[in-house]
Amino acid sequence: MHDTETITANRHRAGALAGLSLAILLSSLGTSIANVALPTLADVFAAPFQHVQWVVLAYLLTSTVLIASIGRLGDLFGRRRLLLAGLAVFSAASLLAGLSPSLPLLIAARAVQGAGAAAMMALAMAFVSETVPKERIGSVMGLLGTMSAVGTALGPSLGGLLISGFGWHAIFLVAVPFGLSAFALVHHFLPDDRKAATTGRFDLVGAGLLAATLAAYALAMTVGEGRVGPLNVALVAASAVGAGLFVLRQRRIAFPLIRPAAFRRPGFPASLAANILVATVIMVTLVVGPFYLSRTLGLGPAHVGFVLAIGPVVSVLTGVVAGRFVDRFGATPMVAAGLATMVAGTASLPVLSALFGLSGYITAIVVLTPGYQLFQAANNAAVMTGVPAEERGITSGLLNLSRNLGLITGASLMGAIFTLAVGTKDMMGASAPAVATGMHVTFAVAAVLLLAALTLVRGVKRKA
Repeated sequence: MHDTETITANRHRAGALAGLSLAILLSSLGTSIANVALPTLADVFAAPFQHVQWVVLAYLLTSTVLIASIGRLGDLFGRRRLLLAGLAVFSAASLLAGLSPSLPLLIAARAVQGAGAAAMMALAMAFVSETVPKERIGSVMGLLGTMSAVGTALGPSLGGLLISGFGWHAIFLVAVPFGLSAFALVHHFLPDDRKAATTGRFDLVGAGLLAATLAAYALAMTVGEGRVGPLNVALVAASAVGAGLFVLRQRRIAFPLIRPAAFRRPGFPASLAANILVATVIMVTLVVGPFYLSRTLGLGPAHVGFVLAIGPVVSVLTGVVAGRFVDRFGATPMVAAGLATMVAGTASLPVLSALFGLSGYITAIVVLTPGYQLFQAANNAAVMTGVPAEERGITSGLLNLSRNLGLITGASLMGAIFTLAVGTKDMMGASAPAVATGMHVTFAVAAVLLLAALTLVRGVKRKA
């Protein structure tokens, strides 16, 4: 009898983890898969790039703006039902996007898809503590980190293959059956929501302030095509004012959206800051890498896609192993080890690629990627372990919010640094040596950012 119960429990745990992993994979894939379709969509809808880019921005903005508030709603009203709603919305919006006859409808569908993805990202990680024993949290965080990294990195190459074989509709329609599968797994294997352990009201005014603040920051990082103008400055100023007003409100109300005391948890602010910096750096490989591979090394689109797929393959091979390292040696030392490995990979990439070309570039990526996986598993475990049940949703939401802010900042800031170092905005007309110089400078800046993250986490360790 005992063996039967154990088998049933293990089956439910495996099914639940499969559903959560698929939710993380799909939400991350949605972030990057549409980038490769922008030239095609510009031709199909006869629209300028400034309009077509909103197919990407609508998803990223909506998911970033809503993710923390959805995490709090899950804590108050039930994480399982909100995750199921997110999966349903994501799947329906994916279908609508794939069938959209016009660009405005496609952009609207992507915004709705981003809202569903916000629930998937904010809530999936919150279930880990109640799904697996404490001693296996690192391994599961490694698995979910793998899904997140694979989804983000695989998007461009998978999108290119789908567009070549089936047309642009396929990059959205492919998510529908997988979204429905994740819905079925979560519905069947995750236990029903218990009565919320926390009482109180949802801070609607605070959620509005946070949403406006995040929207202003995200727009500041994305408008202007890499140029800093009066609009960017005004949006940054608005986001700063909004952040100040949000903090003041959270300190003064009885039921805040984010408890200020949460940021007094040892290492929590440093973990979020390090997550922003790491996501900023990871975006470099997605933004700068393709230009270097095509313009400097002379690779064709198919070969560029193959090289970009190396990162996801390494992620799959190392993610769970990274999680087991966290379980065995502890989260805090593994955060530092992961960052140190990333510094080595990032700093060596310009050197190895200059000396050995493509093989040097691939070698550095093979060093960088396991470091990222180790950081992700360890940092996520450090943040989520020991969090009270009534705060897991908002904590997971903040963790994913920091990652999204890093991706947005990376695409803008690191892209601008690369363009400045190359010396021209016309990348297709830039010389191979100029692109190589731009890559070297950008990855040098990336290494400095990772050293800053390492200093942050080591500072927390010394205080502890």
